[in-house]
Amino acid sequence: MKRIVISTGGGDAPGLNAVIYSVVKASLFRDWEVYGSRSGYRGLLDPDELVRLTADKVEDITATGGTILGSTNKGNPFAMPVENLAGEVQIRDVSERVMKNFTRMGFSCHIAVGGDGSLEIAHRFATERGMPVIGVPKTIDNDLEATQMTFGFDTAVSTATEAIDKLHSTAKSHDRVMVVEVMGRDSGWIALSSGISGGADVILLPEIPFTIESICRKISENELHGKQYAIIVVAEGACALEGERIHRDQARSEIGRQELLLGGIGEWVADRIRTCANKDTRAMVLGHLQRGGSPTTFDRLLALRFGAAAVRMAEQEQFDQMVALVNGEMAAVPLAEAIKQRKKVPLDSDKILTAREIGICLGDNP
Repeated sequence: MKRIVISTGGGDAPGLNAVIYSVVKASLFRDWEVYGSRSGYRGLLDPDELVRLTADKVEDITATGGTILGSTNKGNPFAMPVENLAGEVQIRDVSERVMKNFTRMGFSCHIAVGGDGSLEIAHRFATERGMPVIGVPKTIDNDLEATQMTFGFDTAVSTATEAIDKLHSTAKSHDRVMVVEVMGRDSGWIALSSGISGGADVILLPEIPFTIESICRKISENELHGKQYAIIVVAEGACALEGERIHRDQARSEIGRQELLLGGIGEWVADRIRTCANKDTRAMVLGHLQRGGSPTTFDRLLALRFGAAAVRMAEQEQFDQMVALVNGEMAAVPLAEAIKQRKKVPLDSDKILTAREIGICLGDNP
């Protein structure tokens, strides 16, 4: 009998519970035991935070959002904040303790579900501590290069599209410009997909530096054709040509690096449109709404496939690998390749061409 442990790290995403369900059911099919580590690696640091996952524990969780195991983006065992007796917080490497508990509990595999930060930690455990690890990709941003799609993305796009749909009526009623800021960090997948589907007039992406003049020109063209309102979708990582990236603060990432805490580009764009186009302009930030709620059918099925494939890989001892969707099928790819770089929107992609050809402004001057 094999005994495996599963953890969910980083930001939450619709479909995490479906992965857990699939891992548990596929493991029980093989008469294996499954444990869940609460809040990322916390269960492997403190075995009291490990939970035995049985069939009844995962019953009916497939359709629910969030994760029954909890998650964290501040739980890197290689750089863990630890408070000493004097009350001072120090950064320590507690990965050896994790590995000792992993061995003592008799685990034969760790299935790590997460984005690039969580998977980088998993890769370090595989290469530096010898932990048998299998990664499952999770991010609503869809920015992992090695897989065609990540679960959570389709739900986030559906949420954003529904919001854009509803803004059309209020924007039209008041002859307003509505600026909708969506997530995605350095990749514009959510903005592009929801913007096209939601009938946006302008979509601003991190991959294409924009000018306010280009946006205002589109608004003027709308008015020439009798359309007195406009919908603008902007990715949180979008940046004006020769401008600085707008951010609220800096924060430590999951793997301990200082990263910009993005946010505010929507209001920044709205302020400049008020001056440039002399239009009543409002900004709206969708924020964590995109992470919440029940996963769509597509995300649910993809998450279930990822979980079952991860267990098959554990059976075949394909460690230091990540489950990926490649040409529509499940495949194993090296974790090192999966975390090498973030996936950007190709500027010659069909979606970019579609946006331009149906009259959507991308903020540049093609």
